[in-house]
Parts: sequence; C-alpha cells; structure tokens
Amino acid sequence: MSDRTPAGQFFDAAITLLQRVRDEEAEPVRAAGTLLADTVAGGGRLFAFGAGHSSLAAQDVVYRAGGLALMNLLTVPGVVGVDVMPATLGSALERVDGLASVVLETSPLRAGDALVIISLSGRNALPVEMAMKARSLGVRVIGVTSVAYASETTSRHTSGTYLKDHCDVVLDSKIAIGDAELTLDTIPAPFAPASTAVTTALLQAVMATAAATLADRGIEPPLLRSGNVDGGHEWNSRVFEEYRDRIFYQY
Repeated sequence: MSDRTPAGQFFDAAITLLQRVRDEEAEPVRAAGTLLADTVAGGGRLFAFGAGHSSLAAQDVVYRAGGLALMNLLTVPGVVGVDVMPATLGSALERVDGLASVVLETSPLRAGDALVIISLSGRNALPVEMAMKARSLGVRVIGVTSVAYASETTSRHTSGTYLKDHCDVVLDSKIAIGDAELTLDTIPAPFAPASTAVTTALLQAVMATAAATLADRGIEPPLLRSGNVDGGHEWNSRVFEEYRDRIFYQY
C-alpha cells in the first residue's frame, strides 16, 4: 500500500528521480566515468566544484572512503557551502562576472586535468564562466545540472549560455525548476528538495564507473579506504605517497 504521508511522498519522488537518472543518463555516466579514468591513466588530476548547496555533491566525492583519492575540491571563497555570513553573499557571488577566471588562474588546474562542475540551474555567471575558462586551458569538463533550467529560465552570463553548453559531458539530474518535490494546499510554497540526493548518486555512479574502467585496463584505481577499519590508515598512506603530486588536500 502506498505511503501518502509527506515523508512517503518525498521518498517516492526521490526514488523516481533516481530511477530516471539510472535509466536515462546511463550513457553520460559511462562517458563521464571514462573521461575521469582517461585523466587518471594519463597522469592528470581531478577536481570538483559546486556553489552553495551544489557544493555538497562536490564535497561528497573528495577525500572519502571508497572514493578516488585524486579528486580535489576546487574552492571559491564565500561560495562553497553556506558558512559564509550572510549566507546570501554566496548566491550573490555566483552572479559576479570574472570571478571564475581569477579562481582558475590561481588554482592548480592545468591542461590534461578534469573538472566536475555542479550547478543545479547552470545559469549563473560563475559555473558558466568556469566551464568556458577551464576548457580554454585544456581542462576537460563534466557538468552536472538540470537541463530543464536552460529552456525555462534566463541565463545570467553575458553570453546568454548555460553550463550545459560548455561541457565535454553533461549529466542531467532531471530536477524540476525550483528544486522542490512536494506541494500541499496548506503550505503556500513547494517544499522538500531532492537535488542533493540525486546529484550525489549521479556522481557516485560516475566514480564507480571510473574505478571499474581503470581496473579493466589493468590499472589499480587510487581508492581510499575508511580510517575506521583495520589497516585503513596504512592503505591511505600508501595511496597518498604514490599520488602525492596529484592530491592537493594532503600536505
């Protein structure tokens, strides 16, 4: 029997979205995982960026058990997370022209690297400019966004384009405009966003594909293990040492 409570409805909505991205994004997930595997095999480095709540999915693939040790977080002060005060400053910075170029010019990114850019709307100046600038530097770009925004909103970048227009691979999260899955007659606004759960799952599917692709080529994937299992710290120390020139969160 279907659970019609708000909690049950949210789980149903999230599960439906996950099933959609599993079925409809299988090829982009494979392409993104292959791109990351190619980058690792070719000696490149991996980076992930997201602004505001999109940063949660970026952080989820950096320095974590079962993940690729080479994935680094590309940070933009005041934009990654909601710890900046006031929190609305982060949203304002996403619309500042020129910020992404300055960030990339002072970052470790170089030709041959790969950058995952996560932006639900894909319409703000920061992610659009970051994708454009990164590709001009010879960096391969994977974009994770809701493609629906491009047909139902106006771009905030001077080019009039969206993140999806400047990527080597695009992963469509299928999230509806406004990122809220539920409505009730007694509540004046839609509520219960699912973008974090869906985007995180999409990226973990990409990471799994990258690891398996490397293994298929006879290359041991540079994976981290949990520090809370016996031997985990020793395992990670070996990985950090082997890849120390491609990891930027480890001193």
